[in-house]
Formats: sequence, C-alpha cells, structure tokens
Amino acid sequence: MTKEHIFNEKELIDSLQETLAHAKGKLTLKTTRVPRPTRSMSPARISLIRRKMKASTPVFAAYLNVTADTVRGWEKNRRRPSGPAMKLLEIADKTPGVFVG
Repeated sequence: MTKEHIFNEKELIDSLQETLAHAKGKLTLKTTRVPRPTRSMSPARISLIRRKMKASTPVFAAYLNVTADTVRGWEKNRRRPSGPAMKLLEIADKTPGVFVG
C-alpha cells in the first residue's frame, strides 16, 4: 500500500524564500547538536545512584516520577528503564542536586 503525499505549495514556497534569504545573508541558520543516546545502565549502577543520593526506594521513585516497584524491578534486573527514565537516571548520576533540593 503506497502512502499518498499531499503537495503543500505554501510550504515549498516558504522553504525556497528561506533558502534565498540565507543565500543573501539575511538569515542565519542554526545547527543544533543532538545529544547522544543514553547507554544502558546496570542494576548495580541504578542502586548505586539511589544510595549516593541517600534516598529510599520510594523517595528515589518519586524523584523519577515512577513507582517504587519499578525502581525495585530495575535494581533486581526484572525490568529495564525506558528512554526517558534512562535520561533521568543519567542526570541523577551526574547532578543529583537537581532532584534533591
């Protein structure tokens, strides 16, 4: 099954006008650096982060906006943190003061 593409004339014209403005030096395009993907974290590392923050499992879970059972699952290797949770764990590891304050 082929997907039908709807032609948007205004979008094309706007893009061409931006390109022309950039070529004339009237518009500066910005390059954004995309952060690297988070790496997986071992259950021992997650537990270490929690202990480093001196937080109980329920408190640590509240910091990350997940349930205490979820944190227990991570620490016992029954579950894996999702992408957003991995990013929060990475932040907690590098700058725990963001959560405790």
